Amino acid sequence: MRRARTERRGAQSTRRLLAGIDLLTGKVHALVRDRHRSREFVEFLKFLDAAYPRSTAIKLILDNHSAHISRETKAWLDTRPAGRFEFTFTPKHGSRLNLIEGFFSKFARSVLRHIRVTSKHELKECIMAGIHDVDRYPVIHTWSYKLAQAA
Repeated sequence: MRRARTERRGAQSTRRLLAGIDLLTGKVHALVRDRHRSREFVEFLKFLDAAYPRSTAIKLILDNHSAHISRETKAWLDTRPAGRFEFTFTPKHGSRLNLIEGFFSKFARSVLRHIRVTSKHELKECIMAGIHDVDRYPVIHTWSYKLAQAA
């Protein structure tokens, strides 16, 4: 989740980007919302659930945000088939281990830094246009570091 702001400063000018990267295709799945609570996170999970075939396991790497482990999130996950969603949590203060955090940083520097908008709606449109632009030339991430070399 990343925050973006309009020209007006303050909480009323902030939007939250909930996003994930498909490691096999490089596609960025994203939602822009006013807040990042359990209900917005469940909405993102439903978005992912609809984007993939029912037989596909969806594996997510997440930070320790309370919405990711809330009762509402767990209750919704209980309605899904076993094995549909698998969560792996990064250690506290380990956001650098999550690929999407690097994406957020690059996206903020290359897209969000240079925009000037006057409304939340315009900000959302700019963010989603930036996401669609990224998806035109997806980057498929591969690990080049071999675990056997670490020993």
